[in-house]
Amino acid sequence: MRIATWNVNSLRSRIDRVEAFLDRHEVDVLALQETKAREDQLPLMGLEARGYEVAVAGVNQWNGVAVISRVGLSDVEVGFPGQPGWGESPETESRAIGATCGGVRIWSLYVPNGRKPDDPHYVYKLEWLARLRDAARAWSDQDVALVGDWNIAPTDEDVFDMAQFARSTHVTPPERAAFQAFLDDGYVDVVRPHAPGPEVYTYWDYYRQRYERNRGMRIDFVLGSPSLAARVTGAFIDREERAGAGASDHAPVVVDLA
Repeated sequence: MRIATWNVNSLRSRIDRVEAFLDRHEVDVLALQETKAREDQLPLMGLEARGYEVAVAGVNQWNGVAVISRVGLSDVEVGFPGQPGWGESPETESRAIGATCGGVRIWSLYVPNGRKPDDPHYVYKLEWLARLRDAARAWSDQDVALVGDWNIAPTDEDVFDMAQFARSTHVTPPERAAFQAFLDDGYVDVVRPHAPGPEVYTYWDYYRQRYERNRGMRIDFVLGSPSLAARVTGAFIDREERAGAGASDHAPVVVDLA
């Protein structure tokens, strides 16, 4: 089975790319982030014609996650237990959706950005990750994949130049510790052995030809539970999908399971 994750940065804008990506790589399950729309606004007919089922969580033009599967899609869960909300009257954002596909529990996750280390959104990010970890501990004895845009570069080699991020989010010790906590609990970064660094990234800002100069970040991950990690036979980052007009600023990450 082939699973993939991709921050698509608007599914409506990039549905043609998504359909072509699924066809090109024969993907069985695709988790999307930043779909940026309600379900009734999404152009799903082409996906359904290809034999895919779709589960979506989205309430407006911000955030939004989805799971697209041609190997079954059941037990859909929007949000994880204990997921914190955001705002003056905290509301649960569309940042997590889980579904069972081909016997694997897939969670499509869009971790909050954090904005700046002194911003309330940074506190929200750390709380969000802590509550996700609490929930994920109870799932780790199953075939589970925690996939998506984590908005964390866990090591120095996961950014093009650490000096550029001296006072930024994504690389602070608390964020990295929050990511490491999942690994400490037994989850595995299943892509890294097949796509070793340095200078291997999943995100390149549109600013100043960052993609063309390969000045990126590795912030999109597939973390597998121990039993799922044991099934991984290969993985790669589809870097070329970031190229060309109309591309998302993220590249898809693909994993093959026995």
